[in-house]
Amino acid sequence: MSLRDRLTEDLKLAMKSRDQLRMDVIRMIKAAILNKEVELRKDLDDAEMSRIMTTLIKQRRESVEQFEKAHRIELAEKERKEITIIEAYLPKALSAEELDRIIVSVLADTGSRSLKDMGAVMKAVMARLVGQAVDGKQISDLVKAKLT
Repeated sequence: MSLRDRLTEDLKLAMKSRDQLRMDVIRMIKAAILNKEVELRKDLDDAEMSRIMTTLIKQRRESVEQFEKAHRIELAEKERKEITIIEAYLPKALSAEELDRIIVSVLADTGSRSLKDMGAVMKAVMARLVGQAVDGKQISDLVKAKLT
C-alpha cells in the first residue's frame, strides 16, 4: 500500500472513530503534499512525501521548543502528539550506530580529513540516506565531530 493510500485509509478510520487530532494531522500532511505537488506540477513518490513529513516534524519540534520557553506546556504537548502521529508514517529512523557507520564509511571513501571537506562529505552521506527519516542537523553535527 502506498503512503498516499495509507493516509487516505487512516483518515477514514480517524473520522469513524472521531479522533480529531489524528484527522487534523493527516489532513495537514495531505495538504502539505498537495501543495508541493502543485508547486512541482507532478505527483510525489513515497520518498518525496517522507521528506515533506520530515520537514513537518522539524517544524513541530521548533514549535515545542518555543512553547516551552513561553511556558505553554499544553500547546507543546499537542505538538508532541502531532510529531508522534507523523512519525508513524515515516520509515524507522536509523540508530546512532548505523549513522556513525555510514559516516565513517563515507569518510574512508572520500579520504576527507578536515572541515574544508564538510560539504562533500555531507553530500555523500545524504545521498546514502535518501528515503530515510534523518535530521540534517544531527548528521551535520556527527560529521563535524568526526572531521575535527
